[in-house]
Amino acid sequence: MLVLGRKPGEYVLIDNNIMVKVIKSDEGHLRLAIEAPKHISIVRGELWEENNIALETAKKVEAPAT
Repeated sequence: MLVLGRKPGEYVLIDNNIMVKVIKSDEGHLRLAIEAPKHISIVRGELWEENNIALETAKKVEAPAT
């Protein structure tokens, strides 16, 4: 994992086609702008985690008891 400090207006590029820009930083709140090709899925972390928990629960329900 790469950890960077960025100020508002600064950005990082990922693979020359994804830009993550700091728009606003205020008292522990951070606002980011992400520019990426349309075929790249962008999902907030809490939604990704929620979806993965639901998938794991469904797999356990579907798995036959041993």
